[in-house]
Amino acid sequence: MGRTLSLYLAGRFARTVVAVFAGIFTLIYVVDLVEMLRRSGDAPKATALLMAALSFLRTPTVAEQALPFAVLFGSMIAFLNLSRKLELVVARAAGVSVWQILTPPLVVIAALGILSVIAYNPASAWMKQQADRVENDIFGGGSNPWGDLWIRQKSIDGQAIIHAAGKDAEGTSLKGVEIFNFDDKGNFVERIDAESGELHNGFWQFHNAKIVTPGFETQPVSTYLLATALDRREVAQAFVAPDTVSFWSLPSLVEQTARAGLDPTAYRLKYQELLARPLTLAAMVFVAACFSLRFFRMGGIEYMVSGGVAAGFMLYVATKVINDLGEAGFISASIAGWSPGLVGCLFGVYVLLQQEDG
Repeated sequence: MGRTLSLYLAGRFARTVVAVFAGIFTLIYVVDLVEMLRRSGDAPKATALLMAALSFLRTPTVAEQALPFAVLFGSMIAFLNLSRKLELVVARAAGVSVWQILTPPLVVIAALGILSVIAYNPASAWMKQQADRVENDIFGGGSNPWGDLWIRQKSIDGQAIIHAAGKDAEGTSLKGVEIFNFDDKGNFVERIDAESGELHNGFWQFHNAKIVTPGFETQPVSTYLLATALDRREVAQAFVAPDTVSFWSLPSLVEQTARAGLDPTAYRLKYQELLARPLTLAAMVFVAACFSLRFFRMGGIEYMVSGGVAAGFMLYVATKVINDLGEAGFISASIAGWSPGLVGCLFGVYVLLQQEDG
């Protein structure tokens, strides 16, 4: 296939996919803005302009999750337009195979996928962090979106498990704290219940605590100190949601989370998902091609489009299920991140081989 036709197909495909993503981005922004305006009724600090800016900061993260659907719909629209204008018929009559036709779109989607990982994702993560700060300032809060907090640490005082019902925005001030202390051999020593606590350099300071030791009466103390090897940066980042972490920061955050005694599976899985994103988007192109490269004169276009949407939705649902299994630890993060895109590509190649070569 010549260079001119390749550039033409790549340009048509890129413009269509970007236009569909822009439409989805706008739709998400409008829906979120309506929700923010509804919530702003009880917030004295909220203004219409501030809500519009807040929605704009929140939208990129949500739109990023819809990127596979934008690629799916954009690919189907691009392929159907080529068929409707008989450009696909002319190309096939000139001896161009379906694999040659798919090469420019796959190159474009690989470039868009890489760009979304190295540039769009860091930008959306930064905007989500700013949005969380603004939202906490306007509506209050600071509660942990993952539920209760658990920290396992080892220090000169032995091993300890810290459980808190909530935290502040930085993650270094806790409330509703329970501490379970163990000696170096893993034997339980005592339990401490405290109303709140803060992390300082080299130690935790807990307030209004009660010390429960087996065989002794409960001892109330106003302040309880517990040594720690964790610093503020490690503890603060250990409670950051994966969606608010940049692609470039995920590897170091995995190490810091593990060092803090927490489970880094969610961050490791997010990193593998981002690495596999170009392959996942390529799978959506293959799925769209399976249902969109039929000539208009043969009819049945509405059934093909419905089939393509259903297949893409099934692939998306399967991806979420596999990700949940990976986050729960039933399968490794690498398998959970890469297998959906790989299976989708293999499915698309198989169907196209059946259609083209019998």
